[in-house]
Amino acid sequence: MKSKDLLEKSETELVELEKQLATELFQSRLQNYTNQLDDTASIPKKRRDIARVKSEIRRRELDALAAQVKQALAAQEAK
Repeated sequence: MKSKDLLEKSETELVELEKQLATELFQSRLQNYTNQLDDTASIPKKRRDIARVKSEIRRRELDALAAQVKQALAAQEAK
């Protein structure tokens, strides 16, 4: 998963994607424990994908907060 792909998704899609990836990670860990997983490199890949999604969600939260702060400062200066 590329970071560019995440930029195009809405926040609700990102949250759903995070849940889906967490479920897939759990399933991969379970398969690895029972020696049914062929591609063991998929576990760190899924962990990184989850981190990318969480980072994008947090970046959007901080951007929204920064916009609120700027708006509050502009309103305060207008007084």
